Amino acid sequence: MSQQPFSRPGAIDLSALQRPAPSGPPTGAGAPGAPAGGAPGAAPVGGSSYAVEVTEQSFQAVLESSMTAPVLLVFYSRTRMPESGRLADDLAVLSGEFEGRFLAGLVDIDAAPGIAQAMQIPSIPLVVAVLDGRPAPLLQDALPMEELRTALTQVMQQLTAQGMTGRHQPRAGGPAGAEGEDAEEYVDPRYAPAQDALAAGDVDQAVAEYQKLVTANPADAEAAAGLAMAKVLQRVQGVDLQGARAAAADRPDDVDAQTLIADLDLYGGHVEDAFARLVELVRRTSGKERDAAREHLLGLFAAVGNDDSRVLKGRQALASALF
Repeated sequence: MSQQPFSRPGAIDLSALQRPAPSGPPTGAGAPGAPAGGAPGAAPVGGSSYAVEVTEQSFQAVLESSMTAPVLLVFYSRTRMPESGRLADDLAVLSGEFEGRFLAGLVDIDAAPGIAQAMQIPSIPLVVAVLDGRPAPLLQDALPMEELRTALTQVMQQLTAQGMTGRHQPRAGGPAGAEGEDAEEYVDPRYAPAQDALAAGDVDQAVAEYQKLVTANPADAEAAAGLAMAKVLQRVQGVDLQGARAAAADRPDDVDAQTLIADLDLYGGHVEDAFARLVELVRRTSGKERDAAREHLLGLFAAVGNDDSRVLKGRQALASALF
């Protein structure tokens, strides 16, 4: 496996995680008739049913389980870098909070040096996201628990917006009958209609379903974030990226041109670039144009999550631009 370039901590680019069109019959975990639980031989750890210690013997099975839903591999060493061990523990805890949206695979590089060598791990700590067996670097820093939680929330929101709604089955302590060949992926029934619409490529319907949830319960933060992200996806569908960037370059104060590029940046994971573009637009414009740019930026804040550190910085920058 060739080594991939690693992004700076906190810069999440999900473009490498988009599912390719199937080129043949599905195989491995997640295929019809395959166990949804996957990863045989990998024992649950950390008090979570969605975290496993990965050994050189179970590594392939863990990778195959990424056909069902994302696997986040965290590479750590408690002896060489204790903070990397803390990151592994935190990821295990969060895997339980996310209830199967991802499987945390804990890789102790001292106990399983062959895995680190095969993945060409440059340093620890490191979190690598695996989807459909394909790895993409996600984090290279031992973030505090709250920052890690908000970062993962954004990742899962973006994957949901791309129609990736699968969940892992619990490895232990789950509902009776959850394991086995007839097990089905768990989807929170509140969000199932919206997620099903996204999986079918019907973004307009997904927006409508999320809107119903928000209207019924404005305090539902996950529904609000899902609605905001689905609206981003709705706006970027079928956009000619080169044409959009050329239009934005030619018309730096055109609100429609600039907000479209901000949407594209956010969708591609360039969160800070999207925020900075609209903050500067607010700074340069006035009247209705400024109001439109500000409202659009607030929508992007909601899509990322109001507790995200980048949103907090973006709000400070917006306040400075306004006053």
